[in-house]
Amino acid sequence: MNSKFVFTAAKLAALAVFIAIYQNPSRVNFHAPPVIPGSRDDLHAAQLVKVTAAVGPESLAFDPSGGGPYAGVADGRILRWQGHGLGWSEFAVTTSQRKECVRALALEMEHVCGRPLGLRFHKKSGELYIADAYLGLQVVGPNGGLATPLVSQVEGHPLRFTNDLDIDEDKDVIYFTDTSTSFQRRQFMSSILSGDKTGKLLKYNISSKEVTVLVQGLAFANGVALSKDRSFVLVAETSTCRVLRLWLDGPNAGNVDVFAELPGFPDNIRRNPKGEFWVALHAKKGILSNWAVSKSWAGKTLLKLPFSFKQLHSLLVGGKAHATAIRLSEEGKILEVLEDCEGKSLKFISEVEEKDGKLWIGSVLMPFIGIYNLH
Repeated sequence: MNSKFVFTAAKLAALAVFIAIYQNPSRVNFHAPPVIPGSRDDLHAAQLVKVTAAVGPESLAFDPSGGGPYAGVADGRILRWQGHGLGWSEFAVTTSQRKECVRALALEMEHVCGRPLGLRFHKKSGELYIADAYLGLQVVGPNGGLATPLVSQVEGHPLRFTNDLDIDEDKDVIYFTDTSTSFQRRQFMSSILSGDKTGKLLKYNISSKEVTVLVQGLAFANGVALSKDRSFVLVAETSTCRVLRLWLDGPNAGNVDVFAELPGFPDNIRRNPKGEFWVALHAKKGILSNWAVSKSWAGKTLLKLPFSFKQLHSLLVGGKAHATAIRLSEEGKILEVLEDCEGKSLKFISEVEEKDGKLWIGSVLMPFIGIYNLH
């Protein structure tokens, strides 16, 4: 018998079992998100702040005077929180072509309206730098308004999925990610399930406007964070559930190693005042999702089947919306895990920013941010 035929038949049989489990998750426990030893199921106590007429405050940033947070939402605007009395106000946009940008969530319009993801303030200049998934790296002044494009292509190729950034204010350098050269943001499930490894970590020099590719071949390049001493920069590799470290200074300068292996799919990384790192997990990695993303043939086959986006996403997140935040040491060791295991308050979190004894928590899919008291 033809060996290729046998191999294909075996794959299809395995996929049939997989689909049967997916369609009847109550019969097995494979579909449920795994338990993380030592985690605290406390995030359900977070206070929720609704983002009025908007969805998906993915990244949060505070200006140099402590104002905010500021958040980019799905209709392309960047909003500013002015407290419970005044609520949210529009601060900036990444394109002037906003005539049709009237719905809170319209995936088919993201390339027109823009989709601001990672946000960071330059503490010295007061400018807000923006990673817009479709429009590239941009900047807007302290008074907001229409942002100015900085980088929309690299080495003659357009940025297809600009994701996150961090700033070295002393060197006037920005480190940022382009998640994929093949898929755009609204195709993120295809990027993950296809085994795409075309992501990049890049550097932008504010003075010279020069862009340098630092690392390429990344599997869904996502969150970015500099170490406190600026000796290394971290980048989340979502599809492989790990955080990589690029050494910038010292004897290991230029080398890349694995900083942390995580129990789920990391989104943004943010350094806290102590120099530790908070990593937001979009979801924990279960047995089925691990199988789907680790076997490229399985993921590619799933993409060809008549599953909707919601069904594929449910597969990835284990069927239950939940929230997981992980605090890492400066050496990459897990120090603390906070969860809302049942998704009572928080779910699909994308960023955790620690400020003044509180965690400010964003979500790329939900219509609110969370505020969790650490003490």
